[in-house]
Amino acid sequence: MRTRRKQPDVPAPDSPWSEIVPGLWMGGHEFRSRSGKLELAVVRDEFDLVQSLLRLPGYGPDAGVEHHVWPIPDGPLDGTQLAGVMRLAQAAGDAVEAGRRVLVRCYSGYNRSGLVVAHSLVRRGLTANEAIRLIRARRSPWALHNELFVDYLRTGLSTARLLEELAE
Repeated sequence: MRTRRKQPDVPAPDSPWSEIVPGLWMGGHEFRSRSGKLELAVVRDEFDLVQSLLRLPGYGPDAGVEHHVWPIPDGPLDGTQLAGVMRLAQAAGDAVEAGRRVLVRCYSGYNRSGLVVAHSLVRRGLTANEAIRLIRARRSPWALHNELFVDYLRTGLSTARLLEELAE
């Protein structure tokens, strides 16, 4: 399993969040500023909906901003966790369709947020590979470097969920 914390060679992102398609943003809890220093990515009221796949105190959003929290690991997911990812992806897509600004975030804004954003894009008609390419082009080449999450997307989250539930 590849994660930022276990792989110090994975660089912090260059921005707190990146717009993947109009209204749908992907981000993390820290980023490397232009000076090269790590900075906190604190959300205030820039977004109408924030989805956090990792919750850290003090990172926002402001009171009054809709906030969905679904902590999941940057590793194998069980059927319940995959179902939550699918619900978040649908909620994100519905909010974007309604003209709302949505941020999906995890620690670095690479893997967990990438899984939700990619599934939302697949629901909008992109193939898994198109969604992955778009996310890597707009966020970072390091986005979705967790190959298990790429496998989930290529298999289809519904199928991956069914397989995980059968294995449980």
